[in-house]
Amino acid sequence: RGEGIGSGVLITPDGYLITNDHVIDGSVEVGVELPEGARVAADVIGRDAATDLALLRVQASGLPFSFLGRHQRLRVGQLVVAIGNPLGFSETVSAGIVSAKGRTLRARNGHLIDGVVQHTAPLNPGNSGGPLVNTDDKVVGINTAIIAMAQGIGFAIPADTAEWVVTEILNHGRVRRAQLGIRARTRPISVRSARAYEVAQESVVEVMEVVDGSPASRAGVALGDLIFEVNGVSVHTVDALLKQLGEAASLQSIELTVGRRGRISTFALRPALRSD
Repeated sequence: RGEGIGSGVLITPDGYLITNDHVIDGSVEVGVELPEGARVAADVIGRDAATDLALLRVQASGLPFSFLGRHQRLRVGQLVVAIGNPLGFSETVSAGIVSAKGRTLRARNGHLIDGVVQHTAPLNPGNSGGPLVNTDDKVVGINTAIIAMAQGIGFAIPADTAEWVVTEILNHGRVRRAQLGIRARTRPISVRSARAYEVAQESVVEVMEVVDGSPASRAGVALGDLIFEVNGVSVHTVDALLKQLGEAASLQSIELTVGRRGRISTFALRPALRSD
């Protein structure tokens, strides 16, 4: 029987642990080696392939744990530290800086993960699922990928996204997502457009495609529309849009504030739920 190895980060003293979904994908049994060396079985509480995150729980208590920080507070050039088990070398620490924020990474199931943190802390196979930590000892990301043959290019899922995924799994058993029936991208908004729409943001969600017969299509959303708000909450990236749709998954109707040809319009629609 084949075996795989990865990393994880404990987020509660009673054994809840975050790792990458691809670390446990295809596994029959999952075990965790705790910091003091004890090996214990772990239960898979929930998985979300769309963000490449999974929540496990080990049957133990009084464990050392880490706090999830806010990745929005990260600045390009800031020092970060990656901790993990590269190639089986346990508790390996490597340092680097934040190279960029807001990168887009494609998950193994084909979905795009928005808002990814790019950094230079060296990563190797086995680092997946381990924490990216700032100098305040807060977890600001979950390391998830590298680019083969490249040097100093690593990626981490933002801690904000991880916190949202964990909350969804604990409350609902899975990550719920409302479906609008659109394909969208995050793009910068010009100063001229921001003034025309009277918004104070540097990026916007642009509609690239509207599926025929979808909730968005029936509501009147069109190609090229700029989505500024969902239920009155500002969304300036696709990641922010997905989070708001996740929160709106239990609602019968949601309201989109959309910019089109210099004018703001409001669309009310009944979302569908995605099954993934």
